[in-house]
Order: sequence, then C-alpha cells, then structure tokens
Amino acid sequence: MKTFLLGMLALPLTLIAAGTVTAATKQEKATFSGGCFWCMEHPFDALPGVVSVTAGYTGGQKKNPTYQEVSAGGTGHAEAVQIVFDPSKTAYSKLLDIYWRNIDPTTVDRQFCDTGNQYRSAIFYHTEDQRQAAVRSKAALERNKPFKEQVVTGIVPAGEFYPAEEYHQHYYKKNPIRYRYYRTGCGRDRRLKELWGSAAGEEAK
Repeated sequence: MKTFLLGMLALPLTLIAAGTVTAATKQEKATFSGGCFWCMEHPFDALPGVVSVTAGYTGGQKKNPTYQEVSAGGTGHAEAVQIVFDPSKTAYSKLLDIYWRNIDPTTVDRQFCDTGNQYRSAIFYHTEDQRQAAVRSKAALERNKPFKEQVVTGIVPAGEFYPAEEYHQHYYKKNPIRYRYYRTGCGRDRRLKELWGSAAGEEAK
C-alpha cells in the first residue's frame, strides 16, 4: 500500500516534467470608455481569448453608482467597458487598435450625440506596460491619423470598476432593434465612417 501511495504522489511530478501539465492561463483586464457602453461591447466580444466584456462605470468618486446617477453627470464616472482577456491569444495592442476605430477621439466630454463628462473617451490602464502601450498607440495615431483634428482621448490609471445593471449587459443582443435605432439615431456609424473610412467600427475579423 505504501509503495502504491508513493507512486500516486509521484505521478503529477512525472507529468509536469513531461510537459503535460501547464500553469493556469494568465488573464488580464483592459478598461475603455467611449461614449454609450452599449456600443462598446460588441467590437470586443468575438475576439479570440476574450473571456468577458462587462458594461459599467469607472473614473468617478461615488461608490456603487446607479445608471441614473452616472447618466445625470454628477458622479464623475464614465460609461465604460471592462474586458477580461488572454494576452497570449489577443494582445493588448490589438484591443487598442479596435478601441480607436470605435470612438471619436477628437471630442472632449462627448461621443456622437451624447454629451457630458460621463461620455468622455479614455483608456484606463491597469499596469505600467498597458500605460506605455497606450501612449505608443496614441502617438502612432497622431502621426498616421486619417483626419485633421487632434486626438484628445485621455490615458489615466484604472480605478474601481462598477458593473452596470443587468439590463445594460450586452444590450445589443437583448434588444437589437432598439440598439440599432439608438446607434443610427445618434450618428455613431456616420461619424465613424467620416473619421476612419473603411476601418470604421473595426471588430474581430
């Protein structure tokens, strides 16, 4: 019996040595704001390695804010999305590329028809590596942008993220007709096309 137990204890070590057991996949978070969070989920949803995309609020002072409080503009929060992803399958730089082409980076405290600080565009970095990647990405955009206006999107440290109410999560799937009506009526796609041309609204390909 003792020999059998010792053999069982040694088995995982043998498997590890043989390379058949690997460490748990490392996951990272990315947080972006770009106006109405309904419109910021679907560009990231289908990317390889994306575990979840959550609509919520960040960047403000009030704890556990509600949609009514944030949309009224009194909490300092921005509507945002937080993405949990596997960087070995989709790099943070790819998320940044998609992010830029789904926002208007030329407006302060406004995205399309939505105005106010709660609709500002910002990259909320979680690590120093993310900060540096965001700075490089913004600088490259300034050099190569297909429009004349200045890029004013902020790059700021990530803070507490509060998931939005359940009815906001993946609204584009739950209420596709209302979502499309809002998106069209707000002029989002029209403005994205003006800014980015054929790359407007880039999603996972």
